[in-house]
Amino acid sequence: MFGLMVRFTCKDESAAAAFDDLVARTGEHIRANEPGTVIYTTHRVDGQPLQRIFYELYRDAAAFETHESQEYVIDFLAERERYLSSTEVDRLDLVSGKGVGVEH
Repeated sequence: MFGLMVRFTCKDESAAAAFDDLVARTGEHIRANEPGTVIYTTHRVDGQPLQRIFYELYRDAAAFETHESQEYVIDFLAERERYLSSTEVDRLDLVSGKGVGVEH
């Protein structure tokens, strides 16, 4: 398994709403076209209205590379910048877990 946790901070509330819309549109494509993407979730952070946390889990590094090469992901990566003031990315190495596709 290959995973990411990403914390996004939006510029303001209108940017957060536009970012959420972009995420929803992109998520439709991910669900429809990426069998190697096991989990792709977005969360609002309680008490932090401008923050979003993404948790992404891929079958393997190749599935992540496939995800990153999709035109809709490339478009997402380019468009998101207009809504964000910061992005923090952590690459994750699965140790143990329970869930779809998790065998540890």
